[in-house]
Amino acid sequence: MQLGVVFPQTEIGPDPGAVRDFAQAVEGLGYDHVEAYDHVLGAGVANRPDWQGFYTQADLFHEVFVLLGYVAGMTKKMQLMTQILVLPQRQTALVAKQAAEVDVLSNGRLILGVAAGWNDVEFEALNENYKNRGSRLEEQIEVLRLLWTQEVVTFKGKYHTITAAGINPMPVQRPIPIIVGAGDAEKGWRRAARIGDGFAGGGAAVRQYAQEAGRDLSKLIFTGAVGPIADLDACVKRADAQKAMGTTHCVVSTLDYGLTSFSQHIDTITQFAKKAKHLMAS
Repeated sequence: MQLGVVFPQTEIGPDPGAVRDFAQAVEGLGYDHVEAYDHVLGAGVANRPDWQGFYTQADLFHEVFVLLGYVAGMTKKMQLMTQILVLPQRQTALVAKQAAEVDVLSNGRLILGVAAGWNDVEFEALNENYKNRGSRLEEQIEVLRLLWTQEVVTFKGKYHTITAAGINPMPVQRPIPIIVGAGDAEKGWRRAARIGDGFAGGGAAVRQYAQEAGRDLSKLIFTGAVGPIADLDACVKRADAQKAMGTTHCVVSTLDYGLTSFSQHIDTITQFAKKAKHLMAS
């Protein structure tokens, strides 16, 4: 099992030195990958008194492709993962180009985690349709794989038209692995099981649906997360349990546990690495 760390998007701040130091600490401690959350815009809540979303305009989010491109230059071997990129609110060809660039700059270390998203405020601002995001996601994944594996693509679908065009440079991985976020709905689980190179969410249900779809489970990525970090020993036991159930990429997050300084994030992942060394692939 690969053991990774969530990049603390909302708590690390805008200092590029802190981003560099955190990424290099993660790799230096022997972690196998780093995962980064994605949001483009935060909702202003002053005129939304009933807002139920996870984040607002007050939450800092580094732009995920720029972030991972920067981290690629600061590290040598750990995998870089979007977990999760809100794919339907972005232009597909542009995502193909950006992801390919990160893969080139990292020498083939990108895993692209995608999902349909939940924040209609972002979709509106980015001029994308929130209501058809699930069906568009499926076609987007098809288009991404074409653009990553064919130098010239012609495609006519329900949502995309490409006429004899392609990206350059092509990615190192052809295609880049795509993890599909399954959310908490059966429709999402079945979609992820059918078209993903891996899955985030859904647990045993996604495995069952993947088998029903004729997928080879040994070739798929299964992601998991552990916490709370307040009890590191219990956290390690949960990671052991994740490995036993077939998780291939397990991540620990230091977010939302009351850490008040950058050094506390580093200290915490350092302590966890010492206790979980037996779980690390590298």
